[in-house]
Amino acid sequence: MPPRLRSALSAVLLALSCLLVPFGALAAWASYGLADTGRYVTTMAPLAADPAVREAVADAIGDGIVREVDQRLDVRPLRGSVRPFVHDAARSFTHTRAFRLAWETGNRVTHDAVLRALREDRQDDTDGDRPVTVDFAPVTAQVKRLLTRDHVPLAARIPVEHTAVAVLPAAELAPLRKGFHLLEVAGFWLPVAAVAFAVTGIAVAVRRRRVIVATALGTALGGALLGLALTAGRALTLDGLPAGVSHPAAGAVYDALTATLRTVSWLLLALGLTVALTAWLTRYLRPSRRPRPSRPARGRRESAAPEQAPAQAPTRARA
Repeated sequence: MPPRLRSALSAVLLALSCLLVPFGALAAWASYGLADTGRYVTTMAPLAADPAVREAVADAIGDGIVREVDQRLDVRPLRGSVRPFVHDAARSFTHTRAFRLAWETGNRVTHDAVLRALREDRQDDTDGDRPVTVDFAPVTAQVKRLLTRDHVPLAARIPVEHTAVAVLPAAELAPLRKGFHLLEVAGFWLPVAAVAFAVTGIAVAVRRRRVIVATALGTALGGALLGLALTAGRALTLDGLPAGVSHPAAGAVYDALTATLRTVSWLLLALGLTVALTAWLTRYLRPSRRPRPSRPARGRRESAAPEQAPAQAPTRARA
């Protein structure tokens, strides 16, 4: 293969490899991190101790209980006095072990329900998709018991019903299911393709040292772009939240879910810069190999000269 063609082919392969690095990391994180219930629950478990998350959960539980009281009980003079007690009880509940267990169980049940809806095939189902729902009645029951123990008025009359709370609308299931299936495939093949393109591009290159430096710098650039994308995605996610949703709590959830991806972006940046610097330094630190003079050849010529002198001496003597 001509050198120019090899250089062009190497450049194309390395450009593809560097382009696939951030997308491959993102797809692998979504496919093997978010799509695994055990890892998801382990990631979300520490958030039960986050103050912002506790406050958001307490507000949601308290508002839900008060709303049920307003709808089912006709005791208007007592509603204003009950609301502070309900919120205080819900806030106290978030500091208990029961809340941590309810938090982990709720995340596990919600994640299982969403994954089951995304992975099942509904093509032959004539009824169409149904919204993904989760029952949070056990949490309300815990708060009710706490209120009753503290002798809060009307606590015993708080209704605890198994109400299905929609966590994923039915209209969004079809596009999300297609994207999820594509993400599962891309989560494996994109990283493999990035590595294959990089190895092939280095193998066919004419000047491999320069190509290795360029590949390492491209990998570092991909890691930096991935980190910037995560920062921009956080800002866009918080800005797009509906009114009434706690931004600090949502930010804590976003940071917990993307912690692994942020670590990967820093690793790509550090690895790329380290490899590039090492390859660049070895070019100047390697001792130069200069051709040694052929001393044995000159020695043979010098040794041959004395042998010719005795052969000419008898000729001069006879003359």
